[in-house]
Amino acid sequence: MSKKIILLAGPTASGKSKLAISLAKKLNGEIINADSMQVFKEFKILSSRPSEIDTKKIKHHLYGIISVKRYFSAGDWLKQAKKKINICLKKKKIPIIVGGTGLYFNTITKGMSKIPDIDFKTRNKVRKLYKKLGFKKFYKQLIKLDPKIKGKIVPTDSQRLQRAYEVKLKTKKSLFDWFANTKSDFLDFEIKKIFIDIPKEILLKKISLRINKMFKKECIDEVKRFNNLKVNKNLSANKLIGVQEINDFLGRAISMDQCIELINIKTRQYAKRQNTWARGHMKNWSKLYSKNFSNLLKKSLKVVS
Repeated sequence: MSKKIILLAGPTASGKSKLAISLAKKLNGEIINADSMQVFKEFKILSSRPSEIDTKKIKHHLYGIISVKRYFSAGDWLKQAKKKINICLKKKKIPIIVGGTGLYFNTITKGMSKIPDIDFKTRNKVRKLYKKLGFKKFYKQLIKLDPKIKGKIVPTDSQRLQRAYEVKLKTKKSLFDWFANTKSDFLDFEIKKIFIDIPKEILLKKISLRINKMFKKECIDEVKRFNNLKVNKNLSANKLIGVQEINDFLGRAISMDQCIELINIKTRQYAKRQNTWARGHMKNWSKLYSKNFSNLLKKSLKVVS
């Protein structure tokens, strides 16, 4: 059997999990998570993790594996994903990597630069500076520090701006000098890539339905439990859509209707960013969609066979 990996991406609520399960059944596969929020143990509802019914049908890996109190990078994910890919292949199973975090997929297709670990002190210093200056001034200061990032990172991409700053500060080398020497660990693999290219109007309806379901499943209690853990504000679990909005509702700053609407708006914006990422970074992926699920499955099977 050739070393085949299937990558399945798409915007939030586009139906990736359903398609992944159907592909896994047809192809004797197992599913590996590539969503940066679904790795957290404490967020099952807000992160829309696959249900227990789904995980009983097909073996799922890297879901709910890490505490919200821990920092978990794309590099950490890649290390874990490599182990799971090897386990799948040893069992003669096809690894199906599914999620919405573009950076995770990039570590598979383009590799991971060997940037030294950035200590928490430096990371914290950069986060505080970003908060103090705001993105426009921070961007200008970063260009002075590292001119190579000009035109390569958009000024509103807060995560990548801060990453570029901390890397230059700590290593004295540009983030893009580190990137220049990277290559994929999977060059001898057959990699099949699918992106669910769902029409905007259908996606917006699916997002709205998903959010309504979350509130029926007591996502408010999930946020209350998260608050009790007193997680460091700089850790990425705080960025999960819904945490801030539900806390505003709990603090009586907004009504329940406003809370749901704000989560809708933020989720739509996130889906738009995911689609923008795909246009820029997933040009050679098969962009597929069909309203009829069995047609979508047929198209997908044709791509991966």
